[in-house]
Amino acid sequence: MNASQEAHNREAFRQAVGNTLERRLFYIPSLKIYRGVAGLYDYGPPGCAVKSNVLAFWRQHFVLEENMLEVDCPCVTPEIVLKASGHVDKFTDLMVKDEKTGTCYRADHLLKDYCKDKLEKDPNLSAEKAAELSHVLAVLDDLSAEELGAKIKEYGISAPDTKNPLSDPYPFNLMFQTSIGPSGLSPGYMRPETAQGIFVNFKDLYYYNGNKLPFAAAQIGQAFRNEISPRQGLLRVREFTLAEIEHFVDPEDKSHPKFSEVAQFEFFMFPREDQVSGQHARRIPIGEAVSQGIVNNETLGYFIGRVYLFLTQLGIDKDRLRFRQHLGNEMAHYAADCWDAEIECSYGWIECVGIADRSAYDLRAHTDKSGVALVAHEKFLEPKEVEKLVITPVKKELGLAFKGNQRMVVEALEAMGEKEAMEMKANLEEKGQAEFHVCTLDKVVTIMKNMLSISKEKKKEHQRVFTPSVIEPSFGIGRIIYCLYEHSFYTRPSRDGDEQLNVFRFPALIAPIKCTVFPLVQNQQYEEVARGIARSLTAVGISYKIDITGTSIGKRYARTDELGVPFAITVDSESSVTVRERDSKQQIRVSVDEVASVIKEVIDGVSTWADVLWRYPTHSS
Repeated sequence: MNASQEAHNREAFRQAVGNTLERRLFYIPSLKIYRGVAGLYDYGPPGCAVKSNVLAFWRQHFVLEENMLEVDCPCVTPEIVLKASGHVDKFTDLMVKDEKTGTCYRADHLLKDYCKDKLEKDPNLSAEKAAELSHVLAVLDDLSAEELGAKIKEYGISAPDTKNPLSDPYPFNLMFQTSIGPSGLSPGYMRPETAQGIFVNFKDLYYYNGNKLPFAAAQIGQAFRNEISPRQGLLRVREFTLAEIEHFVDPEDKSHPKFSEVAQFEFFMFPREDQVSGQHARRIPIGEAVSQGIVNNETLGYFIGRVYLFLTQLGIDKDRLRFRQHLGNEMAHYAADCWDAEIECSYGWIECVGIADRSAYDLRAHTDKSGVALVAHEKFLEPKEVEKLVITPVKKELGLAFKGNQRMVVEALEAMGEKEAMEMKANLEEKGQAEFHVCTLDKVVTIMKNMLSISKEKKKEHQRVFTPSVIEPSFGIGRIIYCLYEHSFYTRPSRDGDEQLNVFRFPALIAPIKCTVFPLVQNQQYEEVARGIARSLTAVGISYKIDITGTSIGKRYARTDELGVPFAITVDSESSVTVRERDSKQQIRVSVDEVASVIKEVIDGVSTWADVLWRYPTHSS
């Protein structure tokens, strides 16, 4: 099958899934009667149930399993918090404008679409050109504004709707701005992530946890990003649900006591070196990835393993799941290591979970801005003599040299690690000056010998005071759910073979409705039995749908298969009923009194369908 045919098949499959999801009200565009707003969607009843089940499993798999501290913080965030975190200055995407109409587009999306279109649809593409375009796709996230602009010009990319020329790429801040209170004097933003609420509460959470590390805090909530050109349904939206974990750990000990539980898991990983050299993702045991230094530390590796388990238990196909390491330019300067769990769907590989070792950046940034020390303590049994690095900026000289940027240069100098500081000391002594990269200014400045002193002093200490590092798994719930819809969808012929029927093979864990109850025919006795079974299902906490419409049983099965309901109970007598399993279409006969408990034990995973198939007589329809 050629690339063009594959692209056509993907589009047809995506259309079939999307049509089914909208028709059955899993989700729909928001504000439809007002012609909608791009990037905003409403979840209908089955979509709400799937989302609720995914979040319930997330809480069980992470919050309960790891004894995490869950918080719930406001969506509106004062500007000072997001200034400290870097979002006000740095939370941007590169945008280009149609020079005549002013319509805005994401620069990297235009380049990505061009490359994919040529690779899939141009039969005359040379092998050399195909390799070049594939390389551009591989390093797309690594391109600077200048490199992105140069590629757009080189390939003659124009505005998709009008074919007009495009501006050079420039940064656009993705946060929704607001003001807090009636005066308009207190600027704020709708939060772009939930993490900052956890960081600013670190001191109280550390105290709540008995002043002990490591510990993790978790939060589920809405986040907001003013996307330049929202597209791809639930994959790129302006309001979405995030589930985030901040695991605080001693930077000198990133081992994890439960790492051995995941060390043997083997799955597709895509290290940085393999991406740059044009190789493909390969199966690597996570234990091996950590021991070989591909993954930076055990705690990061542990969470990668737990994320793999979470996604595959939800129903994500393990052969269409990979963990991709961030390229150099993608990774923040302070991060020790970052990986994305990417899921393949009809749109390509989609980043659904980010797992990052953010070092101590966030707590240090909020400490500097707020003046409140967000630190942890390790008490020594005996006092220790330690050598301390002392960096003393000469603010007068720095002020003369850097004027309005003095504060940022001072903060950057004071934040230097020991290795960097001692290298600077050697350069200052040897050459009288040193080059220094100031991250907040995003430029290299020259530091003269008279601008600071760097020394080491010996001190006796009774405790070690340090800023914890943080390992952050961040889950885009809407993206995971959409990929789950695609991975669960298939069609099969009707009984007569005259049409294709849609089915979602959701695991019982996340199915929106666990069970349907049908009287075989419209009959008062059968309907009474059905209502009694419904009461029994409610009593054991099983969601169900009762259908007494009198439509043919085949059509009723097809309707519920299309909602992904795993089991159907058909009432065809007053003493016993049949239970049908969705994917195999096999049926067993169970007494009316037992049926609710049988459904409950399979839904809860106490028994499998194979177990109950062995215990109860089969029924042929």
